[in-house]
Amino acid sequence: MVEEEAKSLPMELSEKGGVENNGFVHNEAFVDKEMDTSSQEEMPKPHVVDVDPAAMEEPLLKPYAGMPKEVLLKFSSQARYRVTREILFWLIIAAAVVLVCTTIAIITLSPKCLDWWQASPMYQIYPRSFKDSNMDGNGDLKGIQEKLDHIIYLNIKTIWITSFYKSPLKDLGYGAEDFYDIDPMFGSMSDFENLLAAIHDRGLKVIMDLIPNHTSDKHRWFQLSRNRTGKYTDYYIWQDCTQAAGLVTPPNNWVSVFGNSSWHFDDVRKQCYFHQFGKEQPDLNFRNLAVQQEIHDIIKFWLGKGIDGFSFSTVKFLLEATHLRDEPQVNKSQNPESITAYSQLYHDYTTMQVGMHDIIRSFRQTMNQFSSEPGRYRFMGSDGDEKEDIEATMMYYGATFIQEADFPFNFNLINMKNLSGNSIFEAVNLWMKNMPAGKWPNWAVGSPNTARISSQIGKEYINVMNMLLLTLPGTPVTYYGEEIGMENIASENVTFPEKSPMQWNGKVNAGFTEGNSSWLPVNSDYQSVNVEIQMTWSNSTLNLYRELTLLRNSELPIHRGWMCYIWNDSNVFVYVRELDGLDRVFMMVLNFGQESTIDLKAIVPNLPSEAIIRLSTNFSNAGKAVNTELIKTEKGEGLVLEYKTAKPVHTMEAFQGKCFVAEKACYSSAFNLLYVNC
Repeated sequence: MVEEEAKSLPMELSEKGGVENNGFVHNEAFVDKEMDTSSQEEMPKPHVVDVDPAAMEEPLLKPYAGMPKEVLLKFSSQARYRVTREILFWLIIAAAVVLVCTTIAIITLSPKCLDWWQASPMYQIYPRSFKDSNMDGNGDLKGIQEKLDHIIYLNIKTIWITSFYKSPLKDLGYGAEDFYDIDPMFGSMSDFENLLAAIHDRGLKVIMDLIPNHTSDKHRWFQLSRNRTGKYTDYYIWQDCTQAAGLVTPPNNWVSVFGNSSWHFDDVRKQCYFHQFGKEQPDLNFRNLAVQQEIHDIIKFWLGKGIDGFSFSTVKFLLEATHLRDEPQVNKSQNPESITAYSQLYHDYTTMQVGMHDIIRSFRQTMNQFSSEPGRYRFMGSDGDEKEDIEATMMYYGATFIQEADFPFNFNLINMKNLSGNSIFEAVNLWMKNMPAGKWPNWAVGSPNTARISSQIGKEYINVMNMLLLTLPGTPVTYYGEEIGMENIASENVTFPEKSPMQWNGKVNAGFTEGNSSWLPVNSDYQSVNVEIQMTWSNSTLNLYRELTLLRNSELPIHRGWMCYIWNDSNVFVYVRELDGLDRVFMMVLNFGQESTIDLKAIVPNLPSEAIIRLSTNFSNAGKAVNTELIKTEKGEGLVLEYKTAKPVHTMEAFQGKCFVAEKACYSSAFNLLYVNC
């Protein structure tokens, strides 16, 4: 009996955990010796042992590194570990939910980011006059590529290149002979692809012109149409007319933009074709769906190449009335036989016809097919040259749920008759008060088709005009050379004085070409008005332009904030740019007349008594403090004043109806972000 108790003791201790292993393997020799019960000689003499039950209780075990799974599971089920684990689990879940909700809230409350065509000024290049790379006297695509660093220097991200399609150049390239090819004057398709790659490598965007209304009479479509070949028979607008003794009797009194009848007799087809512009530019028949499809295919071709958008020109001429009635005369007493000028008729039947906007919207839909990739939205602009009908111009924006152009180009500042603070205000206000809610404005002070602004209003105003252009809300468009104050060529023998070659330096031909001559003469002032020399002058037009683009890009109130009119008279135009949540306000005081002194504190009651000149057309004034009760400006002087206030102008009762915002946003200084619900 004693022997049996002695044998069972080690087993009981083992089962109760009295012998601790800690993961180590027993010595095999010891195991063999212990288990060898057949050797009576080595067996110890049995003794009776009294075991205290308290001593048999399981000793307290603690977690230790390297514990086996069985031991780990024993501890993991204990309350103190289980509760702690569950608390940490639910804390992680709660934190994840809060993070997701915060992200959703930020996305929901954040305003729409400005797209690339809103965020940067556009720089319009007339390629024949920008830079010649092969010494033939004509600017080309390689020349543009050589000068891309100049665009970056100006803090500009978008380039707009005017027409460079293959063309007889009868109207400087606006009547294409082949929409799918580059005119040899400008280079090859390979040159274009290299230019496009270089533009995108620098983080820039590029848009190009497309004139869908007409083609050149050298175009393959026209040659097939005049011979009545297949589907091309009705690609153009043909009508019967009579010709006798060299005189043509047209179907009606319609007059082309360039003057005289818009009908021209074709000796091959023995009919008259319609042309809104020159007789070398026959109008396409957009009532023919096959013609519309041709334009859609052209759009797809160039978007497939990688361009970032189009500017559609002459779109108001796309359709004509089918009844062919005479257009009404402006002067009803005028002899109808004497009408030869475009301005002598009301163009009720040859412009803005019903269905025109549907065609433009279809262009937008085609472009949207290429806009699905993030960051690859394709911009669409259109000409809105409706000087007398601002409501017709605004229709190009589309409707609330119908997308059309991102904006029609705004030439109000170009078309001003007389310069003054009042006329500038009227030009700006005309656009802003008529622009549909939520749409984006744009501004230009020059183009390839009008006299340079410095020649129109005087070079003493070029700096203040650039200051206006770059501080108004919306997208500014700069015509090449305006950043240095280029003027028209002062010669009566030059046909296109506003297209003179870009003035890069003071060398022969202003650095435009290394050839013996240029297609147009260089302006005689090129030795003092050029990029190279103005880069070295601290008070130059070029450096002011650069500082203004930098200010626009870096300051939220100017980038996307409110604009409120403060004052305008015959001399000055004053407005502020401000953003909800920011106490920093910028006030522009721009002089477009004669020397002027104004008390702005009397106009804006909460205006601080002192403001700092952030920028001035006279660089020496930058950083100075001015008394807001006595602000003096010289002729053509512009000031960008900066001050702080807790009461922004757009919240004041007195300025209700004088403030506008396109993409509303509010700033949170606590989180350093923008949100929409102010």
